[in-house]
Amino acid sequence: MKYIDEYRDPKFARKLSREIHRITTKPHVLMEVCGGQTHSIVKFGIDTLLPRAIELVHGPGCPVCVTPLELIDKAIVLASRKDVIFVSFGDMLRVPGSAKDLFSVKAQGGDIRVIYSPLDALKIAQENPGKEVVFFAVGFETTAPANAMAVFQAKTQGIKNFSMLVSHVLVPPAMEAILSSPANRVQGFLAAGHVCTVMGYTEYGPIARKYRVPIVVTGFEPIDILQGVYMCVKQLEEGRCEVENQYARSVVKDGNVHAIAMVRNVFEVVSRKWRGVGPIPKSGFRLKEEFRAFDAEIKFAVEELKAEESAECVSGLVLQGVKKPHECPAFASRCTPEHPLGATMVSSEGACAAYYRYRNIPHSVRV
Repeated sequence: MKYIDEYRDPKFARKLSREIHRITTKPHVLMEVCGGQTHSIVKFGIDTLLPRAIELVHGPGCPVCVTPLELIDKAIVLASRKDVIFVSFGDMLRVPGSAKDLFSVKAQGGDIRVIYSPLDALKIAQENPGKEVVFFAVGFETTAPANAMAVFQAKTQGIKNFSMLVSHVLVPPAMEAILSSPANRVQGFLAAGHVCTVMGYTEYGPIARKYRVPIVVTGFEPIDILQGVYMCVKQLEEGRCEVENQYARSVVKDGNVHAIAMVRNVFEVVSRKWRGVGPIPKSGFRLKEEFRAFDAEIKFAVEELKAEESAECVSGLVLQGVKKPHECPAFASRCTPEHPLGATMVSSEGACAAYYRYRNIPHSVRV
């Protein structure tokens, strides 16, 4: 456990906490972008180690949470077809659509299979030539290279019964959307370390300069996050707005050049709608023209399907750092993991799920 324990060292954590207290002279609002970071913060109580003047708000870095409602509905339509084997990562099955979720479709006899790699979907397609295999390609830049490789291999190998329902979104445009909002309170970012492991962090420099915010690429363990907070607060206290890399053990400035090349070969940048947030320009991927035969929306003619989001769910405000999960009137009462109103309550990276699980909500309100 050495390589985990050293990033959970309580003595070092207390030292970092003392340093953050020492350098903090005024209030600062920081946003951790990634839902994985949110879960670490809430699980380990990292925010309780910080001065009262430092507020952590939770960002849109949960790809399951921001997958638009209409795309969930399209997935349900495809998964309900008798000629389709629908494959997905497991955390998509409980995400609520307009009327039901993929788990319900599976319970009603839909052939839905949970996989751990998009290349597994190719194998399923090869083993079932009489069926159409549709893979739900959800994620940020982190999962894009593997998904791009699956499409590339399908074309190379001539696998025609394979397609993707693509819901890839990009982090930097979402950060810009938050910073340009009239409701924005964010003064600094802890950027998602796994995204930067793939893509590097050259895209963050223009954002830091334009909006005058420090951006610190940060890992996911308690020590990572405390160091990220320290580096971000230090910049704010010194009046700097630079991009720094706390997660140097995994991230280099230019990222994984081979992974980036594969992504750019298969995908192109387009505007995307984010659940609870709305359309963000140039914030997602779709398959390029030469790979469009593998686009499930086109192949099964579900492009025009639209859906209206629940007015009761405030997950969009949570994802923008405007509200905390417990500030939602439905939290832990009308919205629970068993009966979610939004994806943030069921995703393994959702902020609402983190608060429900780790913040010891009294049993009496869980009705």
